[in-house]
Amino acid sequence: MSATTSAIESVLVENRVFPPADAVVKAARISGMAGYEALCKEAEADFEGFWAKQARANVQWSKPFTRTLDESNAPFFRWFDDGELNASANCLDKHIGSPTENKTAIIFEADDGAVTKITYKELLARVSQFANALKAHGVAKGDRVLIYMPMTIEGVIAMQACARIGATHSVVFGGFSAKAVHERIIDAGAVAVITANYQMRGGKELPLKAIIDEALAMGGCDTIRNVFVYQRTATACNMVAGRDKTFTEALAGQSTECAPVAVGAEHPLFILYTSGSTGKPKGVQHSTGGYLLWAKMTMDWTFDLRADDIFWCTADIGWITGHTYVAYGPLAAGATQIIFEGIPTFPNAGRFWQMIERHKCTIFYTAPTAIRSLIKAAEADEAVHPARSDLSSLRILGSVGEPINPEAWMWYHKNVGGERCPIVDTFWQTETGGHVITPLPGATPLVPGSCTLPLPGITAAIVDEMGNDVPNGSGGILVIKRPWPSMIRTIWNDPERFKKSYFPEELKGYYLAGDGAVRSADRGYFRITGRIDDVLNVSGHRMGTMEIESALVAKTDLVAEAAVVGRPDDVTGEAICAFVVLKRSRPTGEEAKQIANELRNWVAKEIGPIAKPKDIRFGDNLPKTRSGKIMRRLLRSIAKGEAITQDTSTLENPAILDQLAQTN
Repeated sequence: MSATTSAIESVLVENRVFPPADAVVKAARISGMAGYEALCKEAEADFEGFWAKQARANVQWSKPFTRTLDESNAPFFRWFDDGELNASANCLDKHIGSPTENKTAIIFEADDGAVTKITYKELLARVSQFANALKAHGVAKGDRVLIYMPMTIEGVIAMQACARIGATHSVVFGGFSAKAVHERIIDAGAVAVITANYQMRGGKELPLKAIIDEALAMGGCDTIRNVFVYQRTATACNMVAGRDKTFTEALAGQSTECAPVAVGAEHPLFILYTSGSTGKPKGVQHSTGGYLLWAKMTMDWTFDLRADDIFWCTADIGWITGHTYVAYGPLAAGATQIIFEGIPTFPNAGRFWQMIERHKCTIFYTAPTAIRSLIKAAEADEAVHPARSDLSSLRILGSVGEPINPEAWMWYHKNVGGERCPIVDTFWQTETGGHVITPLPGATPLVPGSCTLPLPGITAAIVDEMGNDVPNGSGGILVIKRPWPSMIRTIWNDPERFKKSYFPEELKGYYLAGDGAVRSADRGYFRITGRIDDVLNVSGHRMGTMEIESALVAKTDLVAEAAVVGRPDDVTGEAICAFVVLKRSRPTGEEAKQIANELRNWVAKEIGPIAKPKDIRFGDNLPKTRSGKIMRRLLRSIAKGEAITQDTSTLENPAILDQLAQTN
């Protein structure tokens, strides 16, 4: 942690307040602030009793638990650990025999606009058949399976099939490079890969299987026995005899019935890799029981879910949002959801609004990055403005991935929500498993730019460097003081890193979110002020600066040294800025632009396109202390275009600041 994190100041003053409409309050699951406060008091009065009650009400157990929380080996907390269940059974089987079995589970809209619908009963049959295929090829309880799929029904089927047989899945976003896939296969010790020949995005056919082939050819992936390939398009792809099978081949002759395998509540449901502040990706490990419980509860609470809702979370299954609010939460809650394969700007930037009208979407959950880009598009072209579509079906809007700035919030409220839809500005992380601080649509008065208050049972607080509470109105470090069921269990294969990263000794055993925050003096509302470590949040995707720096320096024929920082960006939230020292003289003019483009493409190959630096500046050196430490706080100021007013007395080479301030 930085020594300055406890001095975070609030510079944003927001006085606009939007109370929920009376009709919304009356109809809500959690009705009014009185309803919210009653649940908070219940959790505070009997913490374990509160969670045990929720677990029995929201989850079907094949073996009931008798122990709610085991804190004996903190911070390796265990929830409901003597109970057994199956996540897939809780998402699918429990609806069979009820009217929900014939309800549409997924409305899938392909990139080209083609629509496919599947009921819960049909989805269970397809998940069971694929689970049988996995078993037939030797995949068993406890094995790890890497999933590298397009945003399709088949992607969800792959995840659910793994859960059904007790295999732990690790989904990798379909835009990541072969190197990223290779690292994750090795770290997880995956025995199989589930992928597709291609994916369709924005009218383009993009390879997936070829990237898997490249990853496996890098060596060290000897644990992989099978590669299952969904034929998303008619284009042929390379198939390795004996290892690779098409879905058609794998499913041939397999029964559509497969009994779910009971696993312990603490059994790893999935590993999801997220970037840390060092170069090695972190495998965030989540449990089955506690994670599933919170996915179901937050669907009900945050989105005030009703039986007739059409829910749409636009996130990809490669991210935690696509796990909790696509693959698991909506199905556990028996909801009808929309899954979209494409991008919001194809064939035009009105695609989201047209789909809301077409499918009568009632709950729309997307990222501030998407909202900001669509604001720009609507301002440039009236034909793609939300006003050109009938959005009257909407009743709740959501925001996820990063803080939403107040003016984007207001545009969303007015132009998409018609000034009548509550906006749930949800704060959570890969590590939290689900929402932890968020408004409730029928309870919380809304303030633009604020995620408002913690959910009942979540003991969020803002503290100083020693873990002491700071007064409202003062900035500090966001922590959660008590464990909760859906929290990260460990970092796969690295328990020491887990303790050091999330439960540092100086913070009294609290969970460290890694964000700075401030609570308003009047309402005690939380507002997230940014990361306290060297992790960037680009379009809602967290990436370690060290990982990008490592990729740049891996260009060994050209780069001697690199430092990466973030700067605010109107569209992506944060933009990546790289300061690079070459193994040759500093380039200028067109040559500098050419080399910068070469390095961007290199980073895209090493990590993925999302990690490409927006700005690259070249210098003869980097600003360093006499001990050799790069002073990134000065680079952040340069990236933002700010004058350097900070202390530079410890710099070994102060003249370098003027050179780096020059843009290419």
